[in-house]
Amino acid sequence: MECSLGVATHFPSCSKTQFINSRRAMILTVKCHSISLSDNSSTAERPWKVADERMARFGGRSRLVLLEPKYQEILTDPSYAGQFVLMTNPHIGNTGVNFDDEESRLCFLAGLVVRSLSISTSNWRCTQTLGDYLAERNIMGIYDVDTRAITRRLRQDGSLIGVLSTDESKTDEELIKTSRTWNIVGVDLISGVSCEAPYEWVDRTNSGWDFNFNGRNEETFRVVAYDFGIKQNILRRLASYGFPYVIGKVPVFGICMGHQLLGQALGGKTFKMKFGHHGGNHPVRNLRNGRVEISAQNHNYAVDPESLPGGAEVTHVNLNAGSCAGLAFSQLKIMSLQYHPEASPGPHDSDPVFGEFMQLMKQEQQKA
Repeated sequence: MECSLGVATHFPSCSKTQFINSRRAMILTVKCHSISLSDNSSTAERPWKVADERMARFGGRSRLVLLEPKYQEILTDPSYAGQFVLMTNPHIGNTGVNFDDEESRLCFLAGLVVRSLSISTSNWRCTQTLGDYLAERNIMGIYDVDTRAITRRLRQDGSLIGVLSTDESKTDEELIKTSRTWNIVGVDLISGVSCEAPYEWVDRTNSGWDFNFNGRNEETFRVVAYDFGIKQNILRRLASYGFPYVIGKVPVFGICMGHQLLGQALGGKTFKMKFGHHGGNHPVRNLRNGRVEISAQNHNYAVDPESLPGGAEVTHVNLNAGSCAGLAFSQLKIMSLQYHPEASPGPHDSDPVFGEFMQLMKQEQQKA
């Protein structure tokens, strides 16, 4: 779901859930009481009441959100900035959180909606519970919500604008009105997730997790990565393939938002999809070799291939939606993918594309 208002609180424990349906809107009212998920109180300042949380959603044309339970990577994925994330897996939090699984420096999503929150953890890498992790970062969350009912609504209408509030003085009608005043289209979400200054990246994929080391050499290239909300595993995969320094030039490889930016830079147009692509199970056909890859995707917009100029080639197609999932422009040494070839923890079908980028740079080096 996309959000119109997002502030943070503890997960509330909820005693009653009521759905009120109308022609244009649905109100989910959850009467809650505050609970503590650990003995340690958070030092983060919270100017809201930690109780009586409600979620209002206003219907509209948008997309389906369907996610697998690798929740820490999702929480720290900059692609979710400004959005509520609804987890379809019913039980979330039993593995806790740890520093190694983070994809960026912060949590950028506006709120997390789950069915059942685990208050105990059982993973050997766990350093903190999910509830405490979100509370320290001022990320709002709500649980004991019928996420399957919401998912069915999303499948019918696409994504919904939402309000998550603990303010009892607001009526249901006022919450719906608030949701109607916000629209994600045209909102600048990149400025808040990009870096503030250049930085150098040298870390590679940890040897215990490097699934595709054979066949790569240690030849290095200098690469500059434009950070429009980049995931750390993209940088790790680049370094593992022999790009240890983020300080160079062309050829150009765009990933996710980079794919859309390259499409626009070529003169093409992008459009908002009714159902965006989210999760780690999207089939994509590589039109150059006919190979079908299972991919991890997270985007709400797509490039319109009919708007691209001559010389631009659609290289990959999403088999669920038929949308453009990859581009190339050989004359300009450009390649891009709409999805995430660095997917962590997986799938890894598309990881060889980093090797293709290395070959593109080798060819350019030989010409010099």
